[in-house]
Amino acid sequence: MSTNAATYVPDDADRRLIKATQVGLPLCRQPYHALAEALGLEPPDVQARLRRMLANGVIRRIGAVPNHYALGFRANGMSVWDVPDDAVADVGSRIGALDFVSHGYCRPRHPPEWPYNLYAMVHGRDRGEVEKKIETIARLLGPRDRGHKVLYSTHILKKTGLRLVD
Repeated sequence: MSTNAATYVPDDADRRLIKATQVGLPLCRQPYHALAEALGLEPPDVQARLRRMLANGVIRRIGAVPNHYALGFRANGMSVWDVPDDAVADVGSRIGALDFVSHGYCRPRHPPEWPYNLYAMVHGRDRGEVEKKIETIARLLGPRDRGHKVLYSTHILKKTGLRLVD
């Protein structure tokens, strides 16, 4: 039976797995084995449960979340772009594939104050490096770049996902 995040009801083992991973996977050579041991499950069961939750949209992704500041990237700029709506999917994919773009997305415009519909987060060691990377994106867009800005981070915000409580 297929389900989705709106209709998914986690069983006790799923809830324990979600709670055990909501601060991240164990930092060891075999994180699924460590989770299985802690939860009284088998490693293949842990992996199957996580795959099922991913497929159903309960978990959006499993991946590394680097601390850009600790890696020396002190300038973080969200670039916002006004591109033709019929080009967003194509150029968004191309921009997202750039190694210096950590994430990007499309959002609705709010004219006349906010004409931008494409967003791409760019990290650099300083603002000059970010500006050069933004120029690369502008060249890639060519005439489809109908205007853009860079919004620089001024504070580090702690990002966390949903947390389950008892």
